[in-house]
Amino acid sequence: MVTSLSELDFSKQYNYADYLTWQLGERIELIKGYIKKMAAPTPFHQEISGEFFNYFKNYFKSTKRQCKVFTAPFDVRLYNYSKSAITDKDIYTVVQPDLSIICDKSKIDSKGCLGAPDLIIEILSESNSKTDLRDKFQLYQENAVQEYWIVFPAEKAVQKFLLTDDKYQLEKIYVEDDLMSPTLFPDLVIDLVQVFEEI
Repeated sequence: MVTSLSELDFSKQYNYADYLTWQLGERIELIKGYIKKMAAPTPFHQEISGEFFNYFKNYFKSTKRQCKVFTAPFDVRLYNYSKSAITDKDIYTVVQPDLSIICDKSKIDSKGCLGAPDLIIEILSESNSKTDLRDKFQLYQENAVQEYWIVFPAEKAVQKFLLTDDKYQLEKIYVEDDLMSPTLFPDLVIDLVQVFEEI
């Protein structure tokens, strides 16, 4: 049983079956089989995540929509969709988005989410900005996540990307005093003043 990251080879590709055998104190993700360490979130990061979560949770309750919102740590497993039968050994990507909005309940199981969420929100930190801006951007685009929001806490801004013809297009950059809505749920209005209000 692996209990420390020092026991793992960062140059090697692993799959979800391997991932399930690890008992690590640190949080990690697998991106196309390669280990990516995750930093502990700051209090401001957690506040932002909590505000977004509350907006979506309350909206889904009030509208009785069949969608769910989950916050990290919550495993999202992405795989080769051309295969008809998927086993844990066929999955090489396991990510933990800051927020995952899933409207197809068949994707939710006891291990997390199998397949792409409809909307993902990632909140940048100094240690993960390259992963979220490049690696996860490409990953979510390839797996047809319909909306991808990248949150910049220091700038108090959000980039909103929409999938169009299999490519992400930047819909708009929202800043602290803006109102924004998911394209998937246009009647949900999020006040970014509230989201970015510091402790």
